This record gives sequence, C-alpha cells and structure tokens, in this order.
Amino acid sequence: MPPNLPPAVQRVSSNLKWAGTIGLWTQLVLGVAAGGTLVSTGIPMIRDEEAGLGTQPGILLVTCGLFALGISVYFSFRYARIAQLLKSADPAQRPSRADTLRTIRYGVIVNLVGMLLILVGTLAIIGSLTIESLTQSPGLGVGGASARFILPIDVFLVNSNVIAIAAHFAGIVTSLWLLDRIAR
Repeated sequence: MPPNLPPAVQRVSSNLKWAGTIGLWTQLVLGVAAGGTLVSTGIPMIRDEEAGLGTQPGILLVTCGLFALGISVYFSFRYARIAQLLKSADPAQRPSRADTLRTIRYGVIVNLVGMLLILVGTLAIIGSLTIESLTQSPGLGVGGASARFILPIDVFLVNSNVIAIAAHFAGIVTSLWLLDRIAR
C-alpha cells in the first residue's frame, strides 16, 4: 500500500479484500456443491413423468437462484477488485465511497433475490414430496408399478437446495458486514 493513503482508506481496502475473498470462496465452494448435486439429481427428476407437480418448476426456480449465485460470486470478486483500486496512489482513480456502497448494496439485492428464488423452488419441491408421502399406501409394494415413493434422489435434491441457500446466506452476511464497516 502506498504510504500516503489515509487510515480510513487502508481500513476499507483491507476489509473489502478479506471479506471479498472469503465471500468469493465460500459461495464458490457451496455453489459448486449445490450445482453439482442439482445437476446429478435434477436432470433425472425433470425427465421423470411421475415426479410431483411442483418438482419441475421448483428445479427451474432453484436453477435461476444458482444463476443469481454466480452473479453474487462476481460481486464478491468485485469487492476484492475495489480493494485493489482503493490502494491507488492517485485519489482520482479510487472509487468513491458512494460507488463502493452501491456495489455492495447491489450484492445484497442479488443474494436476496437468489435466496428467494431458491426458497420458493425448495418449497415447491418439498410440497410435492409431502403430497407424495401423504398419498403413499402403508405398505411396501402396494399400489403396483405406478406408485411413486420418495427416493434418496429426492432427499439429495432438497439437500442441494439447502446448500444453495447457505451460499446465498454467506453472501448476504459478507455484504452486510461490509456495509456496516464502510458506512461508519
């Protein structure tokens, strides 16, 4: 860091660097885990004609939420880039406080929208599974070939959604912490 940087700029730059890096990797790891699980369980569920009514729309909403998570990962990367720009010796090249706060607020909004999409998708999937569980006959093998039982793949699909919600939660916590530190 240039020695002539004001202490407040140094503090903000350091906070942005660390929070951006931690947020990026946390969301990236959780997002890859959620996306991988969704791909391995969601594709067979989409093709399953006996899947519950809420399963396919739920998978679509969760996929949109994962897309929002990708945008959120970009925002975490952007926080680290802003930290680098703040270290510039030329004050004209540094982003303004208002621009920095606006970027962080956009990051919060993206995470909230993504989390909402995933929550609604998860509720659709869980509702579908609940209906399936309530309509099952009380015995194995009863109902013939058309009976749809809740399978481990259904549980993995719900698990994928919970991981994606955790990833968005990490992004929200990171962004809100940064807002608190920078808005002081």
